[in-house]
Amino acid sequence: MAPPAQSQRSPSPSQPSGTSEIGDGIISRNANPRFGSIRKGEVSDLKMQLRGLAGSRAPGTDDTKRDLFKKVISYMTIGIDVSSVFSEMVMCSATSDIVLKKMCYLYVGNYAKHNPELALLTINFLQRDCKDEDPMIRGLALRSLCSLGVANLVEYLVGPLNNGLKDGNSYVRMVAAVGVLKLYHISASTCMDADFPALLKHLMLKDKDAQVVANCLTSLQEIWSLEASTSEEAAREREALLSKPVIYYFLNRIKEFSEWAQCIVLELVAKYVISDSDEIFDIMNLLEDRLQHANGAVVLATIKLFLHLTLSMNDVHQQVYERIKAPLLTLVSSGSPEQSYAVLSHLHLLVMRAPFIFSSDYKHFYCQYNEPFYVKKLKLEMLTAVANESNTYEIVTELCEYVANVDIPMARESIRAVGKIALQQYDVNAIVDRLLQFLEMEKEHVTAETLVLVKDLLRKYPQWSHDCIAVVGNISSKNIQEPKAKAALIWMLGEYAPDMQDAPYILESLIENWDEEHSAEVRLHLLTAVIKCFFRRAPETQKALGAALATGVADFHQDVHDRALFYYRLLQHDVSVAERIVNPPKQAVSVFADTQNSEIKDRIFDEFNSLSVVYQKPSYMFTDKEYRGPFAFSEELGNLSIGTESADTIVAAQRVEENDKDLLLGSSEKEESPGYGNNGSAYNAPSYDGSTTTGASQAQLDLVSLDQLSTVNTTSSSLAIDELLGLGMSAGPSPAPLPSAALKLSAKAGLDPNNFQQKWRQLAVSISQEITIDPRGVAAMTTPQALSRHMQSHSIHCIASGGQAPNFKFFFVAQKADEPSAYLVECIINSSSCKVQLKIKADDQNTSQTFSEMFQSALSSFGLA
Repeated sequence: MAPPAQSQRSPSPSQPSGTSEIGDGIISRNANPRFGSIRKGEVSDLKMQLRGLAGSRAPGTDDTKRDLFKKVISYMTIGIDVSSVFSEMVMCSATSDIVLKKMCYLYVGNYAKHNPELALLTINFLQRDCKDEDPMIRGLALRSLCSLGVANLVEYLVGPLNNGLKDGNSYVRMVAAVGVLKLYHISASTCMDADFPALLKHLMLKDKDAQVVANCLTSLQEIWSLEASTSEEAAREREALLSKPVIYYFLNRIKEFSEWAQCIVLELVAKYVISDSDEIFDIMNLLEDRLQHANGAVVLATIKLFLHLTLSMNDVHQQVYERIKAPLLTLVSSGSPEQSYAVLSHLHLLVMRAPFIFSSDYKHFYCQYNEPFYVKKLKLEMLTAVANESNTYEIVTELCEYVANVDIPMARESIRAVGKIALQQYDVNAIVDRLLQFLEMEKEHVTAETLVLVKDLLRKYPQWSHDCIAVVGNISSKNIQEPKAKAALIWMLGEYAPDMQDAPYILESLIENWDEEHSAEVRLHLLTAVIKCFFRRAPETQKALGAALATGVADFHQDVHDRALFYYRLLQHDVSVAERIVNPPKQAVSVFADTQNSEIKDRIFDEFNSLSVVYQKPSYMFTDKEYRGPFAFSEELGNLSIGTESADTIVAAQRVEENDKDLLLGSSEKEESPGYGNNGSAYNAPSYDGSTTTGASQAQLDLVSLDQLSTVNTTSSSLAIDELLGLGMSAGPSPAPLPSAALKLSAKAGLDPNNFQQKWRQLAVSISQEITIDPRGVAAMTTPQALSRHMQSHSIHCIASGGQAPNFKFFFVAQKADEPSAYLVECIINSSSCKVQLKIKADDQNTSQTFSEMFQSALSSFGLA
């Protein structure tokens, strides 16, 4: 059977696989799952044809082999197993055609490294090719031989590598230099016993080919770095790389190296310890022309070296900033958006460290219409940083043009940039006028962002309150939908209630629509604003405050509930004291907190010319698996580690399997809890205006005390407050709640992880709620075991734990002492907000509330002892 006709064009040697010449029909037919797998027997036909061509020297044989090799490679590329033709491919490799060799090496490397038995078949023909007359074939064969990665075949690598390092052709020596490093990773002892590092060092210092020198340097750096911890000789050799003769040897040859090799050399020189200032100037003069290089990586590596060398010389360091400014700005304006962003990230770091040097070049940071948003956003940050008294007007004028942009994210970022400039300048008259003009644009996103900025401006410049409030007062709260913007508007309504005529009535309308407001942030601001307004305009705000407190106490969000209760008790205690606490005299904010401390910024600067600059965070934050904020979990995200319990108190636990999606950290679905009114709240709101609601007596008791008291003494002042706010409190003492029935728990956990997992799937959720814990408790959780031991002391046992900052998940189990009734708890702790999400399942639903109170009591006492 003749092979199908293919194009007779010969691919270039730079295309080893030849896949670019494969007919589109073959690839598309097999790559598309609609056509199914290839026809049965097709691989067998290929095998027969290849076997027939093995050893043949007839004219045109190589062309036929090419067509068949292309078919095999195409099948392999789309995932079809063609390992059955391995022997035939090896037999057909006896040819001088470089393209066939490349395709054969590609095929062999793909299958042999995963199958040691097949790898053994390739040793003979690869070793034979390592002695071929053609240096290209010798190099390719040596590269394929070293890439097999089979540990029990390392003995066959030593001879070819030794010959390769001494080969007369530079390409073979270059491949051999990298092959030594591959051998080291397969078998370090074999590499060291063969004394390959010494051969590499000799080549590095004596070879005439720059690429061979660069490959030797790369291999030696990695080998000696790994060996330095166990070998003093390797440590000395690693230090010898940083000696003056070696460093100057590389610097004198740097123009011969490729761009990649130049970056390697420059990184090495950056670690060199300079003896005096004259040496610094010598090195900088030698590398001056590298700043004009067309490759951005070389320019950035040179800049890093210059900055590092002059770090202790302030005057020279500043001159370096001036010198590197032009090359960086040139790189930003040329190349792809991705390259521009990488260079801009480094330029941004330098601008943040020395904004005054770049202040005259602010026009280079103006945004172009065809730039992607991520580049524009970075430029806006740089415009904000370089703004000063001399260029603020021009920069703000340019930013105001961006506000009218149809690109909404760009418009938002532009408004924030104008606000940041206003917060860092002394003369803000024109900027405030511009911001107030934004409010008249009647665009929802522009109004929302501007309101947030106006709030911050008033905190720093309270003298502008009259002008700002005059404009803000005309904005309808019904037109503001974004939570942050609505919260800012509410803050201004409370803070400047005397200057805003309709403030009490606007707040009252917002309170009437409390249930429609889904943002806890807005509800918290609303509580604070209405009580501030009450202190200044009590008659108009009395009814609204009573409604806000009653509704706030009934809110399902723990923070809102606690704040409403806190305000109520303050008013109960003393109204004047409450005013001093809630609305004290305020000083203008001088400086807003920076998001990054100086230590992190210095760490990023030390890692110049790396991803740390692009990510704007030190490398350990995105490479170190142990970095988990306040925790140091060794498990990956989603894995659960077993809590450590003493053997005499808990059944030996095992890892909870990951296939139970309900037990994974990522499962945040909230199940509805039966029997909870008020949107899942455990609280019932007290009535106001003399009306009563279901459970009003219990809600009144909640207003009086967080804890369940045996008796409640209602003072005359509290009754006066109740009457004033229309909360409908009775004059007599509230009845004391019945104490909960005592619940005794067993000291031993009655479930192992497997049974826990099975029961968790079967039981329905009894209680699902969010609570707040003391920050001291979060701080005390240095390890998951700390919380596990604490809860175990309350007869509540940890079955599994895990997670990643800021969310950490624990599974607990407890059992009644007198009967085999279990309580299962999922506890997700957010270490940044000190919030805890609890989900409790119980065999005995009637006692789940009592157990929930016991669990919360135990959890809240953690870290407070």
